Amino acid sequence: METRSAAKKRKLLILYNQKDQVDDDDESEKSNRSRSIDRISDLPDAVLHHILFLLPIKTVAQTSVLSKRWRSIWSSFPDLDFTTLTRAPTKPHSSSSSKSLSQNSKETDFITQVLTLRDKHSDIRILRFGSRLSFSRLNGLIRLAIRRNVQELDVEVSTEDYFNFPRCVIASDSLRIFKLKSRYPGFRLPPSSVMTSGFKSLHSLSLSRIVLYNQPSLCDMFGESAFPMLKKLSLDACFGLKYLRIGCRALEDLTLENCFQLQGLDVLGGKLERLRIVRCFDAYADKSWVKIDGPRLRIILWENNAITDSSSLHNLSSLQEASIGFFLLQEDISVAKLQSVSNLFMGLYHAHCLTLDTQCIEILSNSNYFAVYLHPFNNLKSLELHTGFNKSNVPGLACIFRSSPMLHTLTLNIINDYKIERRQWNKDLWEMSNSEEEKFWESQTQALKSFLQNLTVVKIQGFLECENEVSLAKFLLKHGKALQEMILCTGHCKARYSLQRQKIRSQMMGFSWASSNAKIAFH
Repeated sequence: METRSAAKKRKLLILYNQKDQVDDDDESEKSNRSRSIDRISDLPDAVLHHILFLLPIKTVAQTSVLSKRWRSIWSSFPDLDFTTLTRAPTKPHSSSSSKSLSQNSKETDFITQVLTLRDKHSDIRILRFGSRLSFSRLNGLIRLAIRRNVQELDVEVSTEDYFNFPRCVIASDSLRIFKLKSRYPGFRLPPSSVMTSGFKSLHSLSLSRIVLYNQPSLCDMFGESAFPMLKKLSLDACFGLKYLRIGCRALEDLTLENCFQLQGLDVLGGKLERLRIVRCFDAYADKSWVKIDGPRLRIILWENNAITDSSSLHNLSSLQEASIGFFLLQEDISVAKLQSVSNLFMGLYHAHCLTLDTQCIEILSNSNYFAVYLHPFNNLKSLELHTGFNKSNVPGLACIFRSSPMLHTLTLNIINDYKIERRQWNKDLWEMSNSEEEKFWESQTQALKSFLQNLTVVKIQGFLECENEVSLAKFLLKHGKALQEMILCTGHCKARYSLQRQKIRSQMMGFSWASSNAKIAFH
């Protein structure tokens, strides 16, 4: 028979278990409610827009069917990048154009629909698209973007015929970045007076494939009073352009590419910091010139340009980095152009880092080109030279070394095309001292005294232990009083040569004539 005390304990246990069951049911209900809450939709619009920008535009558009909230997010989405949807535009007569024409039309219709139906109170921050379309459709799309106060507009198109620059962008107060690239056939600019009347808020302008046969001179389009807020300017493939003057007062970055008919360039920039000129100037022009004045200019990239008849570089006291390369014709270079090369180098003497291509070395090495004078680069700490390193290049290398008295780091990049002319390594090259190259370098010891006293690191890429490079390596090891490290990059070598490399390295480090204590490393 159950006692009164035992019965009381049994009732308390039943009540306790019932309470646990109720608590478990409450927790389960809370968990289910928690799982049913859409926490992503509660995020701020700006956060959702940032997340969606990482997705393809088609995927972003599909989120609009989820709910009214997501439909609002899509209609106000500020960063419209249709380049994930549209294909790169092609020439109208390409083999694939007939198949892609209808597809391009559908893509253009989609872009138009998105711009038309978006929230009228939501501005566009970024609009990017590329397509093959008519000028009327292009102009219509750009007008829609301008009405939505677009800030960055990036367009790459191909059309049936030349088209005119869309003037609706000129008067825009919201536009900060504008990029217009024509794949084919190109577009025409309006008169300078029209271009300079607008773009009051533009910070960056990039134009590619401009047709200027009827407007060969742009000497007043980019003047001091034009484009008052422009900081970055890029002009590419300007057909027919002969004369260009850049003087925008706020400009910091200027790029000019593929202007093969250019004869005169005048750059005056009080705030210009970076200048890049690539594949420009008419090599056959009767008279060509370049003038550059930039007190804040820090970087100059001068690549594969034809040599002008005159060069004038002034006021470049802030110059840190320069890379120079020329495009040479087979004909002999005139005295005027040799003087122009001298003047160009003279204007770069403030540089701290300098890169010269093979054409520069050839000009300085040719016996007919000794008229080229190199002003001492007293601030130069790092020098990179691209060269074939055949015998004819040796005088040019010595000329550059003489003009680099305070150099710390030297990098020689030996071009593969020339290596066939050089003899393979043999031990005698390192032990003997009677080759023509070695005699030449020994004759330069006094002239290179300052250079040898400051040089600390040498790196030779494409090193094959051939006569010309071995002679220079021996000379630097012998006379480089401050030399700390010599890195010889031989490239990929077969396993059977690895033991030979180790043997060469041990032999080099044991040479009694090496006066420096430089560490020698093969890479």
